[in-house]
Amino acid sequence: MSISASLIKELRNKTGAGMLDCKKALLETNSNIDDAVAWLRKKGLASAGKKAGRETSEGVIAINIDGNNATIIELNSETDFVGKNEKFLNLAKKVVKSAHDYEGVEVEKFLESGNHDSTPINELIAEHISIIGENISLKKINKIGVSKGKIIPYIHNKLADNIGKIGVVVALEGDVNDEIEEFGRQLAMHIAASKPMALNVESLDKDVVEKEKDILRDQALQSGKPANVVEKMIEGRIRKFLEEIVLLEQAFVIDGKTKINKVIEDLKSKNNCDFNISGYLRYEIGE
Repeated sequence: MSISASLIKELRNKTGAGMLDCKKALLETNSNIDDAVAWLRKKGLASAGKKAGRETSEGVIAINIDGNNATIIELNSETDFVGKNEKFLNLAKKVVKSAHDYEGVEVEKFLESGNHDSTPINELIAEHISIIGENISLKKINKIGVSKGKIIPYIHNKLADNIGKIGVVVALEGDVNDEIEEFGRQLAMHIAASKPMALNVESLDKDVVEKEKDILRDQALQSGKPANVVEKMIEGRIRKFLEEIVLLEQAFVIDGKTKINKVIEDLKSKNNCDFNISGYLRYEIGE
């Protein structure tokens, strides 16, 4: 059945719902406007559309762990008050579980194709927009896992199980005993506080380093020192820069001085085992 653009526009004006939702409603109701309005209201889409453009800068980070795999999401609301609302927190649990079961991390595709108990995720969110009275948006999804080892989550400013304002997931690959698992928990807290930009120097965006070098070179040249001295100054400052932003180069928060890569080597030697940090994810509301 073909739906005219004028009919879709009329329904949008009446309800504030999105174009695709209006078209679907008209298809489901044989182009009857009144029935289409009722259909949208039942789906929670009529009032939701009116709130859809409003800025969402608050919300929560939610994590789902299943064995050796984890999924992390950022679900946004307009206000911090709603971000702590029980209905909103329950929605976050449903969305992160559905995202975990869904293959892929593309938000738009997940919103269209993902579902919770047969309810499409975009409809589930729209229903909660109507119930709660604020715009709600899913900002991002990511996943991490290990083949052998341990996935360790950490939530800062916890609001519910695995839900809060900052979420970290650490992936330890290899032989992980109780002592190493405890290190993983401490490391997750370290990551929450220190905000590393990369796991190791090799994985750091080269443009970040080059940009910092350019800044440091300009600063050093102003000192009037010879070029060879300037280059040595830059080397030293870049080393310090990397120690601030690269996880394995950072001083572990537990003692404030031992580099994390040295802590790992010491744990391997002490426990006669082999493991490594294969990756980590860190989400914070507003970043």
